[in-house]
Amino acid sequence: MTTPTTGIAGVFDRAADTYDAVGVEWFGPIAAGLVAELAAQPGERVLDVGCGRGAALLRLAQAVGPSGQVLGIDLAPRMVAATAADAQGMPHVEVRVADASAPGLAASSYDVVASCLVLFFLPDPAAALRAWLELLVPGGRLGVATFGPQDEAWVAIDELFTPYLPPGMLDARRSGRRGPFASDGGMQALLEAAGFVDVRNTHLAVQARFVDAEQWHDFSWSHGQRAMWEAVPPGQREDLRQRAVSLLEDSRNADGALSLRQDVRYTLGRRRQT
Repeated sequence: MTTPTTGIAGVFDRAADTYDAVGVEWFGPIAAGLVAELAAQPGERVLDVGCGRGAALLRLAQAVGPSGQVLGIDLAPRMVAATAADAQGMPHVEVRVADASAPGLAASSYDVVASCLVLFFLPDPAAALRAWLELLVPGGRLGVATFGPQDEAWVAIDELFTPYLPPGMLDARRSGRRGPFASDGGMQALLEAAGFVDVRNTHLAVQARFVDAEQWHDFSWSHGQRAMWEAVPPGQREDLRQRAVSLLEDSRNADGALSLRQDVRYTLGRRRQT
């Protein structure tokens, strides 16, 4: 029997049924960008930390082919179960429940470690990076995806939640606006302090398009923002939704679609050869 999850794992467990499944192209393009930057090769061994519903995992599995091995770990049991079901028939892919901060895996076991939109949720990102470094073979590669700047409409919508969020959630939610997650230099310094070399950053602009405000609402409940909604008292959620919809109207395109832009940062590094 699955043990009930709490905290951020519980949020993603509750979101598992709709995660990346509300008709919005979001996690796929972000994961594809990370996979392209890592350039995994046939036969390589890859670890996907915080694999979610497999947006990066399945692309990595295709890249390394049946001669390679891909392990996806996630702390949310229902996410793991759904992704493992999607990976059936791919014997070189395994998905299991494990903690991103302490994966409990053998040192020097992987050629590539990938982590997409996970690092800023962890209580000690620097310690997690040091743990991931130890999992890489000498010369092995790491790639992490984090968020850069958002467009003004998205920032304004996020700010509607601020009065309801506890201090700990405010720290995680604002990780892209201060501290190491706020700049390319901050991310480079974070990886270098953990021991990575040849650190570099690249960027991808991702556009989240919604056919209407209801799809945006469904989308916002289907991933990590669900934690923000759950922090709002139920009796006040409709008022917040209506205020968010008003802000969304400012981002409506000429074709009538609603669109929000997000910059995604990929930070890449490798373990020293010796």
